[in-house]
Amino acid sequence: MKNIFPLFLFTVFLLSACNRSNSYGDKIYIGGQIVNPHTHYVVLAQNEKVLDTLFLNQKNQFGAQLEDLTEGVYSLNHNPESQTMYVEPGDSVLVWLNTLQFDKSMNFSGRGSEKSSFLLEMLLNNQENNELILSYYKFNPEKFSRITDSIREQRIESLGNLNDEQKFSQKFLDIAHTVIDYEYYDLRERYTFLIEKYNSQFADEIPEDFYNYRNEIDFSNESLQEYKVYTNFIENYLRSKSIENCNTDEDLDRSCFELGSYQNIRRRIILVDSLTTLPYMKNKFLDRLVTRGIVMAKNQDRVDSILEVLENINYSNIGQAEDLAIIQKSYFEGSSIRKGKMINTSKEQVTYGDIISKPSVIFIWSLYAPSHYKWQHNNIKALRRKYPEVDFIGVNIDQGETENWLRVVSSNNYNKDYEYQITNREISKEVFRKYIHKIFFVNSEAVIIDGDAKLYSPNFETELLEFLNR
Repeated sequence: MKNIFPLFLFTVFLLSACNRSNSYGDKIYIGGQIVNPHTHYVVLAQNEKVLDTLFLNQKNQFGAQLEDLTEGVYSLNHNPESQTMYVEPGDSVLVWLNTLQFDKSMNFSGRGSEKSSFLLEMLLNNQENNELILSYYKFNPEKFSRITDSIREQRIESLGNLNDEQKFSQKFLDIAHTVIDYEYYDLRERYTFLIEKYNSQFADEIPEDFYNYRNEIDFSNESLQEYKVYTNFIENYLRSKSIENCNTDEDLDRSCFELGSYQNIRRRIILVDSLTTLPYMKNKFLDRLVTRGIVMAKNQDRVDSILEVLENINYSNIGQAEDLAIIQKSYFEGSSIRKGKMINTSKEQVTYGDIISKPSVIFIWSLYAPSHYKWQHNNIKALRRKYPEVDFIGVNIDQGETENWLRVVSSNNYNKDYEYQITNREISKEVFRKYIHKIFFVNSEAVIIDGDAKLYSPNFETELLEFLNR
């Protein structure tokens, strides 16, 4: 069992929690400890509805006896991350995690914890499949089918052995088998996307019954709508369906396969709108696609086209999309950002025109994405050494949280000469956070030359060199 040693650090707390719950067979106890917490509380929710807020004590421990909870899947949220639990009356589930490795460090213990542990293990398997599929798609469909059929059988056997020990409820067994199915479906969708895009000679070898499982898909499974294995499958299904005709339509070029293209994003927006009846699920996927479609738009026509699609499907968050469109209008290639206002680490107001005097790379970050901003800054640190002719400027978008921003900058020893925070902006922080993956190449006149670069792209340095050589 992984990461079990840290649980001994608060054994007394856990044992007392279990003992308190012994006399409440119809209630549920949830408690635990968080190492390196982001906030001073955790939130228990189900299907977007907040059920309770559990506050951390001085030892970063939390716990509560909860009434009126029915058996099922719940989410335990510790902003900005969350994880799924499965509980039923009589359970006393204890959680330990370190936010530096949120999913991988998480450990469930206590009465009834095996159900949550199974769902977590399936999620980690699903994440590991990200690497495996890069080998699997090089196999022909027959070999790929044999391998994935074997994986599914192993999962079912493992669940059966666990059930022999734990005697799970039929409701949990039904959900567990459904989760195994969706992991299997997800592998097939990922394989489909990769061979269509990179290994199309195998596409013609796919047997007619390869996609029979699509007849069994429930795109409106309310119990699983917050569970990442299920939502990962739907995301990969949308991707594979969006390129389904790319190799058969002679009028389409290679851009048909580009997930960031307007045409592809439009296809997925229309598809997800037609697939699910669950408002939470639909908006979660639409929000993601709309953000990408607008944030990556290169001109006003593209932005207007996305907004038109949203109006046609009666998108519920159209106001936020319009706010995002307002921001994007300022960041098209060729736009000047000279007058954009910020504060420096001395809390003095400055503009981009004040601080930009040579080719610059501007990266956006938020306090509420700690793993992301640490990764960003580590990469930027290496790039600064390699490209001294470029200024790498970090812009924090958490307007109004100046003290927290300065604390993070200082505690991580970030170069204060290149760290700024936006100010005097009327657009909400939630909208600005859509930009944390954006990189802007800006010339010495504070004009955007490229607003479509991605730090995580393997071609990033090639794009940077092209920018410098213009």
